[in-house]
Amino acid sequence: MLTANDYYRTRFGGKVYRISLNGGMSCPNRDGTLDTRGCIFCSRGGSGDFAAPSALSVTEQLTVAKQKVAAKLPKNNADFAGYLAYFQAFTNTYAPVPYLARIFEEALADPEVVGLSIATRPDCLSEDCINLLASLNKRKPIYVELGLQTIHEESATFIRRGYPLAIYDDAVSRLQAAGIPVITHVILGLPKETSADMLATVRHVISGNVHGIKLQLLHILQDTDLADYYEAADSSEFACMSLDAYMDILFSILPLIPEDTVIYRLTGDGPKRSLLAPLWSADKKKVLNTLRQRMERSSLCNPKC
Repeated sequence: MLTANDYYRTRFGGKVYRISLNGGMSCPNRDGTLDTRGCIFCSRGGSGDFAAPSALSVTEQLTVAKQKVAAKLPKNNADFAGYLAYFQAFTNTYAPVPYLARIFEEALADPEVVGLSIATRPDCLSEDCINLLASLNKRKPIYVELGLQTIHEESATFIRRGYPLAIYDDAVSRLQAAGIPVITHVILGLPKETSADMLATVRHVISGNVHGIKLQLLHILQDTDLADYYEAADSSEFACMSLDAYMDILFSILPLIPEDTVIYRLTGDGPKRSLLAPLWSADKKKVLNTLRQRMERSSLCNPKC
């Protein structure tokens, strides 16, 4: 199993820390182009709850984030290789290309930034945008993260994703043709999805030869439409996965993932202050220890994520 930590050490020669940034963009699912409500699970911060305020410049956000990271680093950290600037909040290619060029280049100008990871929607990747990313990729590595979540149209409609599977497939093809690595987000535990459904989504993702995958536990945050659905639903309609059930689905999925596909995430933990369920996901140490214990009893390598 190739973890993000292992990949970064090979690619950059040491430990790399991801810094969440807010590019000040919105989303077609929020500005009325497709909808005004956003995806059903999305927080007010557009899944960028750990990013600095967008009122700060990219340079200022980097400074603030570095200070937070520095407090956790050992002194004289000889293993340090740099930072990966992660444009995380909302849809980070949903703006005119000149604006994108300005903020992405501002991040890349920082000598400690080794590359960019850009979270976006597959329906927000114009040819001009992909050409920009391809150009920047010649200077420092650029990764594009696509929020697919599921291949099943019923689930996609429920979460208000707003685009068909074919749009995702086309975006992956165009990004790969431009030499840009793709990381795909998958949510495990969507209402009414079976284990077979989740496995089918992962199989589709890896059939596209993506660079990496993020496996995200569905967690429910306050002030989201998913929270309203969860609180109103009967337990027979929708119940969050238990820790044991999540471990079971992970250990069905992991053998499917090729050895050269980077696993960037094996779980997910939203902000504790707004987490409604499952509460066990807030104890990240326990989750990772459970993963390690399960892996020690299997032929899989221990996780380092």
